[in-house]
This record gives sequence, C-alpha cells and structure tokens, in this order.
Amino acid sequence: MYQLLKPFLFLLSPERAHYFTLRLFRVVLAIPIVNALFRSSFRYEDVSLEREVFGLKFKNPVGLAAGFDKDGKAFREMAELGFGFVEVGTVTPLPQVGNPQPRLFRLPKDEALINRMGFNNAGMEAMVEQLKKGKPEGLIVGGNIGKNKATSNESAVDDYVKCFECLFPYVDYFVVNVSSPNTPNLRALQDKEPLTHLLSTLQKLNKAKPNPKPMLLKIAPDLSFGQIDDIIDIVQSVQLDGVIATNTTIDRSTLTTDEASIQQIGNGGLSGQPLTQRATEIIRYIHERTNGTLTIIGVGGIASPKDALEKLQAGATLVQIYTGLVYEGPYLVKQIKQAIA
Repeated sequence: MYQLLKPFLFLLSPERAHYFTLRLFRVVLAIPIVNALFRSSFRYEDVSLEREVFGLKFKNPVGLAAGFDKDGKAFREMAELGFGFVEVGTVTPLPQVGNPQPRLFRLPKDEALINRMGFNNAGMEAMVEQLKKGKPEGLIVGGNIGKNKATSNESAVDDYVKCFECLFPYVDYFVVNVSSPNTPNLRALQDKEPLTHLLSTLQKLNKAKPNPKPMLLKIAPDLSFGQIDDIIDIVQSVQLDGVIATNTTIDRSTLTTDEASIQQIGNGGLSGQPLTQRATEIIRYIHERTNGTLTIIGVGGIASPKDALEKLQAGATLVQIYTGLVYEGPYLVKQIKQAIA
C-alpha cells in the first residue's frame, strides 16, 4: 500500500508530506473496520521480542526515533504500527518555530534526508497536555529534551532542567539531546566540561526523586573516538543509564547525490542509509570499550531488517528508525521484528 502512495507523497514537499501522512493516518485509524484490518496487517508480537532494559519492560526492541513526533501529538497513532517505544521531542521550554522553510530535503538516490528543522516545537507545556491524554497499554514513551535557540550555552542547563521537571511525571525515560547540528553551538555542549556539568546536574535532580527515571545521552556520529572515550567516562561517572548512537551527521562524503544539489540544499543533519555504517561502528566501539556494560540504543540508517540486526549484533539493546519509514514504509517495523524473532 505504501509503495503505491509513495510517488504521490514524494510530489509534496517533505514537510508537507509528513503532516499529510499523519492526518491521513489519524482519519483512517478512526474507522473501526479499517483499524482492525490495519492491526492484523502490521502488528507482530512474540514473547521472544520482549526486553527488560534499565528497569522498563519493552514489548519489543523497535522504537520510533525522536524528531518524528516533536509535540507528542502522534505517538498513539504510531503505536499502531507496532513500535515497542516512541521517543517524543526534541522539546524545549518555550515554543519555537524553528528554522525557515524549506528545511527538510529528500535525497532519493541515497535514500536519505537532510534536515535543519531547528527544534521546531510547541514547547514543554503543550507537550505535557498531549501526554496527559494517556498512552496505549504497554507502550514506552521517552522524552527527548533540548534548549531553546535563544538560550546561551552558559544558561543551557536551566532549559534542560525545566524540561526535565515539566515532563518527569509523564514520560518513562529521558534523552538529553546535545548533538543536533541545527541549533547554533549546541554540539559544543558535548565537550567535557559543559557536558559533565549538564549531566551531573540532571542526574542529581533525578536521583533525588522517589522514582528516578532512566536517563540517556544522544551523541553525534561526527565525534572522534577520543571524544567518544571522554563521553563514555562522563556517562559512567554520573551513572547515566545509556547512550543513543547516533544523531544525524554533517558529513557528506558518502553521498552519491550530485554535489550541485547538495550545495543548493545547504546545511543540515544527514540521516538515512549514508549513516548506516558510521552509526554501527560507533555502537560497536562503545560496546567493546565498556565491555557491554552500557546500554546502547542504536539508530542511524536502519532501512531493512539486516540493518537493524547488524546494530543489535554490534552491541545495541534497542533500535530506533525514522528515515527508513519514509523510503520503505510502515511495514518495515513488522519486518524488523520478524527478523529479530
């Protein structure tokens, strides 16, 4: 079905296609008989898929990456595709419109996307209103938190703390996002001193709660292995629960799309198949460097069951997809789960 719709969706701009698809999905699922047919076609569950990770029970290890549902408006519908968990956000304390459009671009030859969305979202309070509506039974929801563009790096901790406190009662785990390339200077927060300060502050608040939530760090694929070593040391010293490897890349060296088209698109984070190998390399490195003691959620270039299995074999415990959905369609979730089972 999706492969029939795909040519028409690709006639729309990527951002318009995204919101059109979500609206269509919502309408279709509201029809009981269609909803039932949809479930029978796309759902696949097996006891062998269940995972217990950082104290949470996942009905399966396949998740939807952050960025797809920035405001927590679509995670209930996306759960119908059979995801074991959905990560909402990135959310910031105050609403922000993000970067000017166009800011999302397809690279069909590479089965990739370039985005410079810029943390466009309705703010943490609007997200809480969505989360208060409840979630489907068994679905794990993670909250991916960031800082507003107008907030300086010196004051960034305050933004992360605000998001943490606001979302704490409503999400199952947190992801600290300091690795998006689309907020000016954000990646500088991955440096040793500011990252230690940020993570230790959040963990101190978290551990003071009667029921602390798992907390993870999302890292960039453009870090050197030396920088990754520093991050591992920090993550372990502040007793974070894991890392998400990886975010989008600013590297363009593996693209087959012509250089003129890339120049015309301009800056942004690259996701999709060109990221597959690098993300897997980083997962393997972290797994071996920590002797498998650090939980890793693998994301980046998963467009097939083979891609997902490679990340799990490299050391990831869970995986997430996003760009693969754009090119392969929603059946990808079921295919990955069948392959794992």
